[in-house]
Amino acid sequence: MFRKKDKILVAIFSFFVIGIVFFIISIQNSRVEALSRYGSQGEEVKQIQTKLKRWGYYNGSIDGIYGSKTLEAVKYFQRKNGLTVDGIAGSATLKAMGIFSSGTTSNTSSNNTSNVNLLARIIYGESRGEPYTGQVAVGAVVMNRVKSSSFPNTIAGVIYQTGAFDAVVDGQINMNPDSTAKKAAQDALNGWDPSYGAIYYFNPSTATNKWIWSRPVTVTIGKHRFCK
Repeated sequence: MFRKKDKILVAIFSFFVIGIVFFIISIQNSRVEALSRYGSQGEEVKQIQTKLKRWGYYNGSIDGIYGSKTLEAVKYFQRKNGLTVDGIAGSATLKAMGIFSSGTTSNTSSNNTSNVNLLARIIYGESRGEPYTGQVAVGAVVMNRVKSSSFPNTIAGVIYQTGAFDAVVDGQINMNPDSTAKKAAQDALNGWDPSYGAIYYFNPSTATNKWIWSRPVTVTIGKHRFCK
């Protein structure tokens, strides 16, 4: 049996341990919720601005200052990517941008990893050797089809739709994509669309389908014409 004095010491020690645990948890939470918001400055803000400018969300200076233009660009990115539109670059928004600060982790969901890999494979099979912007544009066409009511609403559904892509028909989709294709896939998933909303593309030198020539062209990149 514990004596009364022992019970008091045990209680004091327990409260002390609990206090330490809560203190550690609060520190961890503050790190996990590390974020950039209006008024923030620094390298992370520069990374945010650089990525958003590359993808067409931001047209301001890369100055590392989270001002009104950066705020609106972040909101635009959040709307396009199904995130909470609050203008705060929290852990979910940073992860969607591919930015991993001390408060975020580099682990992505298995579903996202699968989408990146599949999109990279179709990009590699369809456009390896093309300019980087052209590879991203091929990925963007897939993403634009996912958003269109005229096509399947998943990346896999779009890619494996019967007759949609030559790389699926001839098996090139099964090749291992290189790092460039993977990077292009991630950029397309993050919202960069150098195709300007295209849902088709073709090589004028090899195209045999007369119908594709009737589609309005949005841009030509490398050997591909992108169209709606």
